[in-house]
Amino acid sequence: MNDDVIYDARIELIDFLVEVFWDVPTEEFLGTLLAGEIRTPEESVNEGLDRGFEHLRAFVAANEGADPDAVRERVRAEYSRAFVGPRPPVLPHESYYREDSDFLGSGLAAVESSYAAAGWSPPEDYPEESDFVAVELAFLRALVDRQRRGDGDAFGYERVFLEEHLGRWVGAFAADLREETDCDLFLAAGEILEGLVEFEDEIVSQQVRS
Repeated sequence: MNDDVIYDARIELIDFLVEVFWDVPTEEFLGTLLAGEIRTPEESVNEGLDRGFEHLRAFVAANEGADPDAVRERVRAEYSRAFVGPRPPVLPHESYYREDSDFLGSGLAAVESSYAAAGWSPPEDYPEESDFVAVELAFLRALVDRQRRGDGDAFGYERVFLEEHLGRWVGAFAADLREETDCDLFLAAGEILEGLVEFEDEIVSQQVRS
């Protein structure tokens, strides 16, 4: 598998997760998903990604031929219940899962320092806090894009970010999703997120060692 294919796959996975977690998935995204335009690999990658792809295939199969508006309404309702509330059972913020920082308090500064060190800041259309899962994924995507363009330093920034931030909490976040929702789309995203972090860690570890 050549480098371009691997980069395409990495970015596609991150884009999928941003679409699912950033806000209620759009009608266009769900239409693309249900039309089978997002393909999943047939061969095993790692346990998290494999479980995620299985949930994703189940979501597509369960909604085959369904009214897109009805599908989006069900997804919207579950997104609001699970992540928005009132009193949502799952809070997709790093500092919520970190025992060494206050929720939406001191942990934000640490995340923002990682962004600043790499010369990145969240886009203006991301009004959520800096430790929100989709914002952290947007940063990860920016680093992967820089790697693709030949920026070797981006591997080091990613390794530190995975070790100090994203990799420290996605396991607990995915576990909460398994406990709190039965929506295959969100279960898929949680498992894919956990598997992606493992996959990315292997890639950047090899690059930094070399």
